[in-house]
Amino acid sequence: MIEMDTTDRLILRALTQDATQSASAIGRRLGLSQPAAWRRIRKLRDSGVIKAQRLDLDYEKLGFGVTVFLGVKLATKGRVSLEDFERAVSAIPEVQTVEHILGLYDYRLRVVARDISDFERVLRRRIMTLPGIGNVEANVLLSEERRPGPIG
Repeated sequence: MIEMDTTDRLILRALTQDATQSASAIGRRLGLSQPAAWRRIRKLRDSGVIKAQRLDLDYEKLGFGVTVFLGVKLATKGRVSLEDFERAVSAIPEVQTVEHILGLYDYRLRVVARDISDFERVLRRRIMTLPGIGNVEANVLLSEERRPGPIG
Protein backbone atom coordinates (compact mmCIF):
# COMPACT_ATOMS: atom_id res chain seq x y z
CA MET A 1 0.00 0.00 0.00
CA ILE A 2 1.38 3.41 -0.90
CA GLU A 3 0.87 6.60 0.98
CA MET A 4 -1.74 8.84 -0.65
CA ASP A 5 -2.99 12.26 0.30
CA THR A 6 -6.38 13.89 -0.29
CA THR A 7 -5.34 15.18 -3.72
CA ASP A 8 -4.34 11.68 -4.85
CA ARG A 9 -7.74 10.38 -3.74
CA LEU A 10 -9.51 13.20 -5.60
CA ILE A 11 -7.55 12.35 -8.73
CA LEU A 12 -8.58 8.69 -8.42
CA ARG A 13 -12.23 9.68 -7.96
CA ALA A 14 -12.05 11.89 -11.06
CA LEU A 15 -10.46 9.09 -13.09
CA THR A 16 -13.02 6.51 -11.95
CA GLN A 17 -15.74 8.81 -13.31
CA ASP A 18 -13.93 9.31 -16.64
CA ALA A 19 -10.54 7.70 -17.23
CA THR A 20 -10.08 9.61 -20.49
CA GLN A 21 -9.68 12.98 -18.75
CA SER A 22 -6.41 14.73 -19.44
CA ALA A 23 -4.01 15.75 -16.69
CA SER A 24 -4.73 19.36 -17.55
CA ALA A 25 -8.52 18.88 -17.11
CA ILE A 26 -7.98 17.12 -13.78
CA GLY A 27 -5.51 19.82 -12.74
CA ARG A 28 -8.01 22.60 -13.53
CA ARG A 29 -10.70 20.77 -11.59
CA LEU A 30 -8.48 20.33 -8.53
CA GLY A 31 -6.51 23.57 -8.66
CA LEU A 32 -3.25 21.97 -9.81
CA SER A 33 -1.01 22.78 -12.74
CA GLN A 34 -1.02 20.31 -15.62
CA PRO A 35 2.54 19.08 -14.81
CA ALA A 36 1.66 18.57 -11.12
CA ALA A 37 -1.47 16.60 -12.00
CA TRP A 38 0.46 14.57 -14.60
CA ARG A 39 3.22 13.73 -12.06
CA ARG A 40 0.66 12.55 -9.51
CA ILE A 41 -1.19 10.41 -12.08
CA ARG A 42 2.14 8.96 -13.23
CA LYS A 43 3.08 8.16 -9.59
CA LEU A 44 -0.27 6.35 -9.15
CA ARG A 45 0.36 4.34 -12.34
CA ASP A 46 3.99 3.55 -11.54
CA SER A 47 3.07 2.36 -8.03
CA GLY A 48 0.40 0.03 -9.44
CA VAL A 49 -2.57 1.80 -7.82
CA ILE A 50 -3.85 2.47 -11.35
CA LYS A 51 -3.52 -0.92 -13.03
CA ALA A 52 -5.08 -0.19 -16.40
CA GLN A 53 -7.56 1.87 -18.36
CA ARG A 54 -10.39 -0.16 -19.80
CA LEU A 55 -13.02 0.44 -22.39
CA ASP A 56 -16.53 -0.01 -20.96
CA LEU A 57 -18.72 -1.23 -23.81
CA ASP A 58 -22.50 -1.16 -23.92
CA TYR A 59 -23.11 -4.77 -24.94
CA GLU A 60 -26.81 -4.17 -25.55
CA LYS A 61 -26.02 -1.59 -28.22
CA LEU A 62 -23.63 -4.11 -29.78
CA GLY A 63 -26.46 -6.65 -30.02
CA PHE A 64 -25.75 -8.63 -26.84
CA GLY A 65 -28.96 -8.07 -24.86
CA VAL A 66 -28.53 -10.86 -22.30
CA THR A 67 -25.93 -11.11 -19.54
CA VAL A 68 -25.79 -14.28 -17.45
CA PHE A 69 -23.65 -15.05 -14.43
CA LEU A 70 -22.70 -18.71 -14.20
CA GLY A 71 -21.59 -20.48 -11.07
CA VAL A 72 -19.37 -23.36 -12.19
CA LYS A 73 -18.36 -26.31 -10.02
CA LEU A 74 -15.60 -28.42 -11.50
CA ALA A 75 -16.36 -32.14 -11.57
CA THR A 76 -12.91 -33.49 -10.88
CA LYS A 77 -10.35 -31.03 -9.60
CA GLY A 78 -7.59 -33.63 -9.53
CA ARG A 79 -8.00 -34.74 -13.13
CA VAL A 80 -8.19 -31.33 -14.77
CA SER A 81 -5.96 -28.50 -13.69
CA LEU A 82 -7.45 -25.14 -12.85
CA GLU A 83 -5.11 -23.59 -15.42
CA ASP A 84 -6.49 -25.87 -18.17
CA PHE A 85 -10.06 -24.88 -17.31
CA GLU A 86 -9.17 -21.17 -17.12
CA ARG A 87 -7.33 -21.27 -20.44
CA ALA A 88 -10.23 -23.04 -22.17
CA VAL A 89 -12.98 -20.84 -20.73
CA SER A 90 -11.01 -17.66 -21.46
CA ALA A 91 -10.94 -18.61 -25.14
CA ILE A 92 -14.75 -18.32 -25.39
CA PRO A 93 -15.47 -14.79 -26.70
CA GLU A 94 -18.86 -14.53 -24.96
CA VAL A 95 -17.24 -15.10 -21.55
CA GLN A 96 -16.37 -11.61 -20.33
CA THR A 97 -14.92 -12.42 -16.91
CA VAL A 98 -13.58 -15.54 -15.22
CA GLU A 99 -13.36 -15.33 -11.43
CA HIS A 100 -11.90 -18.10 -9.29
CA ILE A 101 -13.97 -17.97 -6.10
CA LEU A 102 -14.35 -19.64 -2.73
CA GLY A 103 -17.73 -21.09 -1.82
CA LEU A 104 -20.35 -23.33 -3.38
CA TYR A 105 -18.82 -22.90 -6.85
CA ASP A 106 -15.23 -22.87 -8.06
CA TYR A 107 -15.72 -20.16 -10.70
CA ARG A 108 -18.05 -17.31 -11.53
CA LEU A 109 -18.35 -16.40 -15.20
CA ARG A 110 -19.96 -13.35 -16.78
CA VAL A 111 -21.36 -14.37 -20.17
CA VAL A 112 -22.98 -12.11 -22.77
CA ALA A 113 -25.29 -13.37 -25.52
CA ARG A 114 -27.57 -11.91 -28.16
CA ASP A 115 -30.65 -13.46 -26.55
CA ILE A 116 -31.64 -16.49 -24.46
CA SER A 117 -31.44 -18.83 -27.48
CA ASP A 118 -27.93 -17.60 -28.20
CA PHE A 119 -26.99 -18.09 -24.53
CA GLU A 120 -28.33 -21.65 -24.67
CA ARG A 121 -26.15 -22.31 -27.73
CA VAL A 122 -23.05 -20.91 -25.96
CA LEU A 123 -23.86 -22.93 -22.84
CA ARG A 124 -24.43 -26.24 -24.64
CA ARG A 125 -21.76 -26.05 -27.32
CA ARG A 126 -18.98 -24.18 -25.60
CA ILE A 127 -19.27 -24.07 -21.82
CA MET A 128 -20.67 -27.54 -21.09
CA THR A 129 -17.91 -29.08 -23.22
CA LEU A 130 -15.09 -27.51 -21.21
CA PRO A 131 -12.58 -29.81 -19.51
CA GLY A 132 -13.64 -30.70 -15.97
CA ILE A 133 -17.01 -28.96 -16.09
CA GLY A 134 -19.43 -30.14 -13.42
CA ASN A 135 -22.45 -28.36 -11.99
CA VAL A 136 -23.49 -25.05 -13.50
CA GLU A 137 -25.98 -22.52 -12.13
CA ALA A 138 -27.19 -19.61 -14.27
CA ASN A 139 -28.42 -16.22 -13.05
CA VAL A 140 -29.71 -13.76 -15.66
CA LEU A 141 -28.79 -10.11 -15.03
CA LEU A 142 -31.88 -7.87 -14.86
CA SER A 143 -30.18 -4.54 -14.12
CA GLU A 144 -26.82 -3.27 -12.95
CA GLU A 145 -25.58 -0.27 -11.01
CA ARG A 146 -21.87 0.38 -10.76
CA ARG A 147 -20.14 2.23 -7.98
CA PRO A 148 -16.48 3.15 -7.92
CA GLY A 149 -15.87 1.66 -4.48
CA PRO A 150 -13.77 3.00 -1.62
CA ILE A 151 -10.70 5.09 -2.32
CA GLY A 152 -8.67 5.24 0.85
